[in-house]
Amino acid sequence: MGIYLNPNNKSFRDSLRSEIYVDKTGLIAYTNKCLNTRDKYICVSRPRRFGKSMALEMLAAYYSRGCDSKKLFRGLKIENEDTYAKYLNQFDVIYLNMQQFFIEAAPTEAIPYLEREALEELNEEYGDILKGRKTGLAGALRRIYAKTEREFIVLIDEWDCVMRERRESEGLQKQYLDFLRSLLKDQPYIALAYMTGILPVKKYGIHSALNMFQEFSMTDQKTLEEYTGFTEAEVKGLCSRYGMDYGEAKSWYDGYRFLEHAHIYNPKSVVEAMRCGHFSSYWTSTETYDALKIFMEMDFDGLRQDILRMVCGMRASVNTRSFQNDMKNFRTKDDILTLFIHLGYLGYDARTQEAFIPNREVLQEFETAIGNSPVKRKAVSKSFGRLRRRYFAGRNKL
Repeated sequence: MGIYLNPNNKSFRDSLRSEIYVDKTGLIAYTNKCLNTRDKYICVSRPRRFGKSMALEMLAAYYSRGCDSKKLFRGLKIENEDTYAKYLNQFDVIYLNMQQFFIEAAPTEAIPYLEREALEELNEEYGDILKGRKTGLAGALRRIYAKTEREFIVLIDEWDCVMRERRESEGLQKQYLDFLRSLLKDQPYIALAYMTGILPVKKYGIHSALNMFQEFSMTDQKTLEEYTGFTEAEVKGLCSRYGMDYGEAKSWYDGYRFLEHAHIYNPKSVVEAMRCGHFSSYWTSTETYDALKIFMEMDFDGLRQDILRMVCGMRASVNTRSFQNDMKNFRTKDDILTLFIHLGYLGYDARTQEAFIPNREVLQEFETAIGNSPVKRKAVSKSFGRLRRRYFAGRNKL
């Protein structure tokens, strides 16, 4: 077992040992269906701290040859699936946290650094095949597959960190997307590629050629809706277990709306509320305020007025299709509103194509951003308080 090649199952084991663990292993049944099919490329984007890394750790624990995870999954939902035993710990897994490489190396050296680190572990495992060959990561994996027919599952966390943290470096973004395309697209050694991030796959001319990915985003989670956050049933169960008021939990943390699951809750905040025994803002931080303030002050096409209306409990129409899936190229207020949806600051109703403030926790951050920006509270209607109370009272009855 290694750090990148066939990691152990410690991270998932730690999750299971935590005071609160909500069983999301049903996701594995879906990825098993996708193995070695045209659907084997999966990109899941969700807001920060919505369980993306935990899902990857679970997948690594399930698929990796580097561990024996049978005891870990005992009693969990996936154990009842027909494919459970067939694929358990049967694959070579490569696990890459992209943010790590861009933190530990200079931006232009991050990809070479990643390849050196991964190749070192591949040489330890497959040195007889790779001996004397100087090649990149994709070349090494092709060689291993040609000699052994062993397939790889590639798990990538923080896939979009370059787009978020190096938003001005278009050359670096192109280099990075070329690397991903070379590593993953049409490669015979790929049994499954599963990427997670906050933003969907970048739209960038020919570099949108990562078009082999199925995309599951905050505007459409498709069949993975119940794995986006906590479901209504899961939150009710936790409230019962911890003696917490479900109506309050709903008011504070509900609000992410999809086609089948109309009530998805912020998992980080629900867990913290249960552990601490009271409701408060756990997911939001100064990062939220800064992000909201910066983008709200752009004021494309009356963006501020739409936000003020949403603060008062109303909705705003939004066209999510023009968003370039980055944090630089904004042309209209729709692009900003779509970004807020992906960041988790707004909920989205796909049926009506409308955005709205999802819950009390996020509402407080918008209030702070409004109160500390050139758009002062006096711009809000005198009926602000009454509308807000009516809005959340109405939501609690849903």
